[in-house]
Amino acid sequence: MRVVLLALYCVTALCWSSLSLADDRPNLVVIVADDLGYGETGMMGNREIPTPHIDALADEGIRCTNGYVTSSYCSPSRAGIMTGRYQSRFGYDINPTGKRNLIPGMGLPETETTFVKKLGAAGYRTGLVGKWHLGATEPLHPLRRGFDSFYGFLHEGHFYVPGSLAGGVPHENVLTMVRDTTLESGERVRSGNLIRGNYARMSEPLYDQDNPILRGTEVIEETRYLTDAITDEAVAFIGQHHADPFCLMVCYNAVHSPMQATLEDSRALRRIADVQRRIFAGMLVALDRGVGAITEAIDEHRLRRNTLVVFLSDNGGPTAELTSSNAPLRDGKGSLYEGGIRVPMVWSFPGRLPAGVSEPRPVVSLDIAATALDLAGLPADDQADGISLFRWIDNPIATSHQHLFWRMPGGKQALRSGDWKIVRPKKGQPFELYHLKIDPSEERDLASSQTEKLRELINRWQAFDSQMAPMSP
Repeated sequence: MRVVLLALYCVTALCWSSLSLADDRPNLVVIVADDLGYGETGMMGNREIPTPHIDALADEGIRCTNGYVTSSYCSPSRAGIMTGRYQSRFGYDINPTGKRNLIPGMGLPETETTFVKKLGAAGYRTGLVGKWHLGATEPLHPLRRGFDSFYGFLHEGHFYVPGSLAGGVPHENVLTMVRDTTLESGERVRSGNLIRGNYARMSEPLYDQDNPILRGTEVIEETRYLTDAITDEAVAFIGQHHADPFCLMVCYNAVHSPMQATLEDSRALRRIADVQRRIFAGMLVALDRGVGAITEAIDEHRLRRNTLVVFLSDNGGPTAELTSSNAPLRDGKGSLYEGGIRVPMVWSFPGRLPAGVSEPRPVVSLDIAATALDLAGLPADDQADGISLFRWIDNPIATSHQHLFWRMPGGKQALRSGDWKIVRPKKGQPFELYHLKIDPSEERDLASSQTEKLRELINRWQAFDSQMAPMSP
C-alpha cells in the first residue's frame, strides 16, 4: 500500500511540475502594422512623425535593417507569417479584395496549419485582434484556424469609425480623405472634415461592405476609433490571460487606407502643411500609441522578461495613396523592389535577446512561426521555411537566410542570395541584378556586366520555383 501511495505521490508531483513548467513558458505578442513604409518611424531615421513607443521597443531589442516579408501585398504576406512557409508552396500568391473575399475557399487553405494552432494545442491561450484577410467564409474564420478569441474584421480594410461616409457626411470626430477619380487629376475638394481627391489610380473601395466588425462570429456595433479599439482589445486580452502562456496577434489596419485620423491627432500635427500627409501622420501616431499601451500592459503584469514582442509591417507603403516613405529603398507596395518587401521590423525580449542592436543579417517574417515553436518547446516544423531567431542570433558570424525567394502574380519574381538580388519587375521584362550592400536603393542594374552572377541567381530562382505549387487563379 505504501508503495502504491508513493507512486501516486510521484505521479502527482510530476504532473504539478509539468504544469508549473508550462505556466512559465514565454508569451508571444506579434504586432502587425498595415502598409507601413520602411522609412516612416523614428527608429528608421524619420524625424517628422513621432513614434516614441515603436522606437523604445527597438531600443530594448533588435532592429532588423534587413527585415523582409514574403509578398508586397497583405493577404499572401500574412499567409507566410501564419504558417512559417512561403505561401507560394501552397499556391496562395493572390491578394483578394472586396467581394473576392467571399468566394468559398478564398484565403489560407485548410490544408495549412497555423503556428498559432500548434501553440493552442500545447496549452497556450491564443487571440487575434484586428485584421484577418485570410478567408471570410466559415471554414477559414480565425476561430477555425487556431485562435481561441477574435475581435476584428475579415477583409482587406475597414473604415476607422462607423458610418464614415453615410450620405456623404463624415464622422464628426475624424478628418477623412478619400480617393475619388471622378475629379480632375490632382484636384482636391473639401467639405467640412471630408476631403475628396484624385491622387491615386482608383477611387476609395467600399471597405465595410459585407465586412462587419466581429467579436468571435457575432456582429457588433463598434463606436470607437478602430485603431484605439484594437489596442483596447489587445490590452484586455493580456489582462485576462496574463497568468497563462499566451500568443496574441495584434493586426492593426493602420496605416492602410482609408485615410482617417482623429481630429485631436491631426490638430496636434498641424505643423505638417500637407493635409494628406497630416492625416497619415495622425494615423501613425495612433498606431504608435497603441504599441505603447500594449507594452505597458505587459509591464503591468510583470511579463516583460517572459514575453517576446515582434513588430513589423505586412509590406511596404503605397506612396501615392498614403504619402508613404520607403526611403532609402526603391518603390513600394505591390513591387518586388526593396521598398515593397523590406519592412520595419523589431524583435524585443529583454534578457533573452540583445538590446539596442541593429541586425544587418536578413530576417524574414517566416521566422516568427519557427521562433514561436522554439519558445514553446515544440518540435520544429520540418516543412517550414523560417528559422528560429534563437538558433543563430547570438553567433555574430552565423548566417540566417542565405537565400530568399519571391513570386507574385503578373510575372513578378525576385531572389536574394547573400548581398546579391535579382528582380523581374513584371512578365516579359528581363531580370535585373543588384548588389544590396553597396546599392540598397537598387539604382545600378549590373545584369549586363555580371552575367555569370545573373545566371547563377536565375537558376537558383528557378530551382526554388520548381518546389512551389501553381498559383491559385
